[in-house]
Amino acid sequence: MGRKMAREMDRRQLLKRCACTALSAGMASAWVRYAEAASEPSAIAPMVPKEVVRNCWYVEGLSALGSPANQNFISNAGFIVTSAGVVVVDALGSPALAERLLGEIKKVTAQPVTHVVVTHYHADHVYGLQVFQALGARIIAHQAGREYLYSDTARLRLEASRDELAPWVDAKTKLVEATEWISAAQPLQVGDTRFLIQPVGPAHTPEDLALYVPDSKVLYAGDLVFRNRIPFVGQADSRNWIASLDRLLKFDAAVVVPGHGPASTQARQDMEMTRDYLVYLRKVMGAAAQDMTPFDEAYKAVDWTAFEHLPLFGAANRMNAYNTYLLMEHER
Repeated sequence: MGRKMAREMDRRQLLKRCACTALSAGMASAWVRYAEAASEPSAIAPMVPKEVVRNCWYVEGLSALGSPANQNFISNAGFIVTSAGVVVVDALGSPALAERLLGEIKKVTAQPVTHVVVTHYHADHVYGLQVFQALGARIIAHQAGREYLYSDTARLRLEASRDELAPWVDAKTKLVEATEWISAAQPLQVGDTRFLIQPVGPAHTPEDLALYVPDSKVLYAGDLVFRNRIPFVGQADSRNWIASLDRLLKFDAAVVVPGHGPASTQARQDMEMTRDYLVYLRKVMGAAAQDMTPFDEAYKAVDWTAFEHLPLFGAANRMNAYNTYLLMEHER
């Protein structure tokens, strides 16, 4: 009984450091303070659109954590130019970034932005949505995002971000709901271009969506795929995340645009990096939970050499491991 109580105290202490695992203002701001531990550039990073195939573009966020120095430019966004408008994938992590993205789109085409597909409602992907809403773009997201959107977690995270990411996230920054909430795979035709909007959650989040452009064989995978950096696991359902990656591999895409990191022309290899990390987390933390090994002891005993060279390992891996430890306890 004493050991069980000690483990519960250990859990509570660690939960205080993890904003994404509970609903309290202190934990929401803790996530932002945790971000400050990462190395950040001293100047605002450039935003350079890259065309992966004809008419399919993306901009690449930094392999860092959000701060005033980078405007919260830590995730990717995509845009596809059609004969009747532009389809944007995610809106980046602040209104200022969305305005910059819009400016870059205008350099490529005179077509208006008609649709925004939200891969999930994490702050670094949605704080720019209000810019596109003001233009009258149709915002499409999975209906499971509603629960987060109106939750204390989302409200407290935004409050903390207004403080810690000012002036880029401020009192005028708001959470924006979708124009259209979907629950199943949905085709979309915009001008001469066909799309498939594919639910792939619950995985990284309950509301994960991917966008596939069949004729170009380009897959915008959102945060189901992290490339060249450690994924942020948070409260993800890692078992379903692994299964969702297997489903994405069936698209046989020629190019995958991840939620973080550069686009990939080696889809299987790069998806498997994320998959292998999740599998390893579940293996080592599952064994620790099964043996009732205290988390600190288990974490120190794990061989992390296969992943410790990746960006943000030091900032994110311990939180990922702990959340997986709790998940594996629950699954037992």
